[in-house]
Amino acid sequence: MDATAPPRSPARPGGGEAIRLEGVTKVFADGTVGVAELDLTFAAGELTVLVGPSGCGKTTTMKMINRIIEPTTGRILLGDDDVTRVDPVQLRRRMGYVIQNIGLFPHQSIRTNVGTVPRLLGWDRGRVRDRVEELLELVGLDPAVHGDRYPHQLSGGQRQRAGVARALAADPAVLLMDEPFSAVDPIVRERLQSEFLRLQQTVRKTIVFVTHDIEEAVRIGDRIAVMSHGGHVEQYATPAELLGRPANAFVADFVGADRGLKRLAVTGIDAADLEQPPVVRIADGLDRARSAMGQAEARWAVVLDGDGRLHGWLSAERAVGSDTVGTAARRMEAWVPREASLKTAFSTMLQHEAGWVAVLDGDRFLGVLTPESLHAALRRSVQGRVPETAGASQA
Repeated sequence: MDATAPPRSPARPGGGEAIRLEGVTKVFADGTVGVAELDLTFAAGELTVLVGPSGCGKTTTMKMINRIIEPTTGRILLGDDDVTRVDPVQLRRRMGYVIQNIGLFPHQSIRTNVGTVPRLLGWDRGRVRDRVEELLELVGLDPAVHGDRYPHQLSGGQRQRAGVARALAADPAVLLMDEPFSAVDPIVRERLQSEFLRLQQTVRKTIVFVTHDIEEAVRIGDRIAVMSHGGHVEQYATPAELLGRPANAFVADFVGADRGLKRLAVTGIDAADLEQPPVVRIADGLDRARSAMGQAEARWAVVLDGDGRLHGWLSAERAVGSDTVGTAARRMEAWVPREASLKTAFSTMLQHEAGWVAVLDGDRFLGVLTPESLHAALRRSVQGRVPETAGASQA
């Protein structure tokens, strides 16, 4: 199957290299086919997730990229280099590698662990020290606090951060990650995912990420390859496309019957989604508010303060008398930034038991989302007319 796909958007600067698998097959000694005739391209600077049931070949595929497992046939290209024709030790030093159990050396400090590959590459001591300090800060570990501690003195989440820092130490073009967050509890896992997405926005590496969890894949992936037993790729697509148009029954079953809800997490807010209710200011008279609502045949209006910031809302029932809007308006806490996903908007609406949620660009009011407009936006997203969020980072 040819699963090659163009990048969803141009990669940002950051040093990633594209990876191409051409006709790659892995047959083990007992005759088991781990991967079969795989053609797959991982775009430079993108985070691609390999997801599927146990035994589908996703980890085998990833390990063939850095030749921990040797392919039986086919070519694997890193940029223009065929990785099967280069020294495997030198190859692995060009790639960061993060695994589920982290793999930190227990007898070495975190500072020494992170500096392992730069030292092997012959960096001078000062350069190694500066790089370690930079990376510990980047992954949210204070060098002064955590640098001289040993792995057993850190929490699971902190050890995982240190593992990511070590993988990035020599500034590799490629980062390989094998279920790196599955060994921590769900709350820490979600925080690690968020921090990792923030980090990727900075470093823009080419990342191949293995997981069995479709929720994690949808949340973090720029593109997802769903694999089935025998190492076949059933679909290779962006999260929104995967959830909106599963290629076959296997994919539909794997992503789950609630894929419509999952799709909310990867669909961004578009200007076309927003409704424009009447808008009044807190200094306006209630008679003006009644007039605005009457002309729009609306039962409520959005209230802005004197600087145009969201203040609250005003119902038609409260727009009586001759006072100002500010005396009758109610505070409105249900709002989201323009960059949020539809899932965040829907969650905010439910959390505040609101009939609508305001969308803001900084302090500027843009419009509102209602249950009806959320549903319409989701339907349009299936047709490919609503933008995805980057890496689903607002999920």
